[in-house]
Amino acid sequence: MWPSRLRHEIHRIEVRTERTLHIAELDRLQRLGVDVAKYQSFDYEVTQAITAAAHFLAFDGLLVPGGFGKRGIEGMLQAIRYARETKVPYFGICLGMQTACIEFARNVAGLENANSSEFDPATPHRVIYKLRELRGVEELGGTMRLGAWTCKIEPGTLAHKVYGKSEISERHRHRYEFNREYEEPLVAAGMRISGSTPDGTYVEMIELPDHPYFIGCQFHPEFKSKPLEPHPLFREFIGAAYAHGLQKRSAREASTVEMFHRPEKVARR
Repeated sequence: MWPSRLRHEIHRIEVRTERTLHIAELDRLQRLGVDVAKYQSFDYEVTQAITAAAHFLAFDGLLVPGGFGKRGIEGMLQAIRYARETKVPYFGICLGMQTACIEFARNVAGLENANSSEFDPATPHRVIYKLRELRGVEELGGTMRLGAWTCKIEPGTLAHKVYGKSEISERHRHRYEFNREYEEPLVAAGMRISGSTPDGTYVEMIELPDHPYFIGCQFHPEFKSKPLEPHPLFREFIGAAYAHGLQKRSAREASTVEMFHRPEKVARR
């Protein structure tokens, strides 16, 4: 065991180093045009947010695809939170829709430790859970919702704008679903359920009306997409990401010009 005085000194050096890196990263983000006001406090969660902001700054859009298991989920949640808070276009497919719901439940609706029962069976808020008719079935074979299912799209939504129609058919391959018991608190916090099965049992699409482009779907649009005939969800997401990139670069160039002329403006005073 190290002497307590030595352990205290090592801890003090580690904290000082983390603070230095924290401040340096803040300075770099501010010079790149990021609003860093919400990152000023020094704690683990804020430091994680800064790291995510620095990592994703170069991206014009973020997509979280389908998958199984809990590996990498917390990183996905960091990416989704960054996209939501900084208005970067986001597209979530299957698991990507589920993680978007979890992130929103935790950080907007205030449901602490909200999760999927796939990742944390003991979570107090099972925002995502196993199919109702398959609860208690643990074997993996034959327990998925598969094939083409009809989806009714709500008018006036981003989903309706993307498809241009009120009813679609998309292919599925998943085992867990959005828990509609949490529909009320999430909708009250600002999420919109833009697509559901005709009988209202399953949520198929979600979006955030106060975001330029934030959409998630439970189905797999890649199953019906071709190189020369892209699925509308991919086409519109790429278009939104491209437009966001142009806007971001234009703002950065304007900021550079402003900094270049700043000494001249100061001299006129």
